[in-house]
Amino acid sequence: MFVLGLDHYNLRVDSELIEVLRVFYSTIVGLEEGLRPPLNSVGYWLYAGGKDVLHLSQTQPAENRASNNIQGTFDHVAFSCCHVAQFESRLLAHHIPYKRSHVPQTGQIQLFFHDPAGNKVELNFTPENV
Repeated sequence: MFVLGLDHYNLRVDSELIEVLRVFYSTIVGLEEGLRPPLNSVGYWLYAGGKDVLHLSQTQPAENRASNNIQGTFDHVAFSCCHVAQFESRLLAHHIPYKRSHVPQTGQIQLFFHDPAGNKVELNFTPENV
């Protein structure tokens, strides 16, 4: 028995924010909306490389979940990407502040920014995918 890898992560938000996040992760990050099974809730599955990596789920009316108030130990989610200059241009065009980092020894470039719910997002570029 062992873990094969990380399957996906889920953001659970209200009906207004779910649409904002769907557009953000499609337009800014470049994920593609794809097949979602007929579940008993409203939501979207967003894909990268043919795999669902982000699930967006709408909260129920009685659910009380704070948005824009990220707490706990979660720091960020990271996506493997290519073409850093194109991503930087996209972030600048949408007036999204970001931080660029260089990882010593590996040569990776990282872009860090926040989604509209306040979650930190990392775009990671290996030297061969810069």
